[in-house]
Amino acid sequence: MSDWDVIVIGAGAAGMFAAIEAGRRGRRVLLLDHAKAPGEKIRISGGGRCNFTNIHAGPGNFLSENPRFAVSALKRYTARDFLARVEAHGIAWHEKTLGQLFCDGSAREIVAMLTGGLAEAGVTLRLGTPVEAVGRDGGFVVQAGGAQRAQSLVIATGGKSIPKMGATGFGYDIAKQFGLGLVETRPGLVPLTFAEQELAPMKALAGVSVQGAAASGKARFEEAVLFTHRGLSGPAILQISSYWREGGEITLSLAPAHDVFAELKAQKAQAGRQAPQTALARLLPKALAQHLAAGLTGNLADLSDKRLRALAEAVNAWRLRPVGSEGYRTAEVTLGGVDTAGLDSRTLAAREVPGLYFIGEVVDVTGWLGGYNFQWAWSSGWAAGQVA
Repeated sequence: MSDWDVIVIGAGAAGMFAAIEAGRRGRRVLLLDHAKAPGEKIRISGGGRCNFTNIHAGPGNFLSENPRFAVSALKRYTARDFLARVEAHGIAWHEKTLGQLFCDGSAREIVAMLTGGLAEAGVTLRLGTPVEAVGRDGGFVVQAGGAQRAQSLVIATGGKSIPKMGATGFGYDIAKQFGLGLVETRPGLVPLTFAEQELAPMKALAGVSVQGAAASGKARFEEAVLFTHRGLSGPAILQISSYWREGGEITLSLAPAHDVFAELKAQKAQAGRQAPQTALARLLPKALAQHLAAGLTGNLADLSDKRLRALAEAVNAWRLRPVGSEGYRTAEVTLGGVDTAGLDSRTLAAREVPGLYFIGEVVDVTGWLGGYNFQWAWSSGWAAGQVA
């Protein structure tokens, strides 16, 4: 049996960061992962350029049964703290939109920064090493290429999103084994799908994109909306998918910067002989204008104010009822997870199991699209790494 101070399971963003921080404190750290390479979700993120944080990251950008849980970690290790580390390693970066920070070059630079940090901190990294079992024996005993024992165990195994990259529910099984509660998990930041009868008339729109807005309940996001052969995608849809629940509606606004009724009425007065879809095509892609005006006969001049208002509502208050989502296969994150009621918000330690920590996506803290989930990985990993 090999003895360590800390064993971290999961060599993703949170796990590597926690291991680095614990190693810097002089702890003997073993970092395990069943994958052949560390940080695979980092490598593929942001189109290969890694949206490594969001400069605006704060508790209001996260979903959780306890919205206040993330406050401590996010305040103690901020986006600017991580950015300082990126800059110290000479990694060039840029802000894309809405505070989203990307590498100028490749996401591999972030992975290299982290693996270099592991080596500098003296962390032992073992890849291709699946964990077969976890038990207690004074501390924790992990069966992974033989028995490994440590006083502290950090679970950083992520959620169920993107199973083709090896994502599993392993972390949830460990939580249940040690008596922690779970919040129901579901795919987040995921395209939405529609029933065939609703999708059929929309199929001609596949590939059409607009700068629009999507709303569900009190949540609303203004970003790109993309029509697909299965339903809807694009940043606004991915964002709202985390708030939408099956059976509920979403509301689309396809020209949120425009008072569509006022503009249609003005065009009716100025050029009433044009077709309604021609007028709409001034605001929307042609295919979308034709779809929304389908069924209207006559010219713009023939439409009453009531019909114009209905057309305007079809543009900026289009109510749709998705049948589901594309699921974990394409979801960027997993909503829900280890219930924060059983964790200390400052350290991410299990309240009733001394030495056990849960960090990153496995916890019931899920960020918006745009670098927020990476910041939660850095912040929660840092917090646990200070004490594990």
